[in-house]
Amino acid sequence: MRISRFPNIVDDVTVRLIAAVVLLLAVVALAAHQWWLYAVLAADFVLRSGWGPSASPVAILVSRWIRPRIAAAPRYTAGPPKRFAAAVGAVLTVAATVLWLAGASLPVLLIGAIMVVFPALESIAGLCVGCLVFSGLMRLGVIPESVCLECADTTRRAAQRQAAAATANA
Repeated sequence: MRISRFPNIVDDVTVRLIAAVVLLLAVVALAAHQWWLYAVLAADFVLRSGWGPSASPVAILVSRWIRPRIAAAPRYTAGPPKRFAAAVGAVLTVAATVLWLAGASLPVLLIGAIMVVFPALESIAGLCVGCLVFSGLMRLGVIPESVCLECADTTRRAAQRQAAAATANA
């Protein structure tokens, strides 16, 4: 039985746009000291990592309003590393929210800096730090191959991309 509705394959363009929205919110939170935005981000990350993008207000916003206006063709990538990255975002923003409520401002600033750097790397450079950690944990055997067959077998993912492109062009 599958609890999460997080897809096995996701559009990397959409993921990068979601990261751009997260980056925008994180920059506002950090620059304006609006720490309550971490609670908003935490709720979104928890929903996205736990129940999939269809439960995330940010992912819904991007999917319905922003992505349709971007002419780039979909670029498919494995979903489980992106889910792991969302879980990392959830942990960081929940921690920032709790620390803010506890009155600890320096740790909130440090987490805030991370919450700017990580989504900036994803949205601008396409570098997913959570995905890199996920990959390392797979190599170490901490995360079994069965969690992400597409990650373990990149040739299968390439074949899926080619099939999707052929279907889109037909």
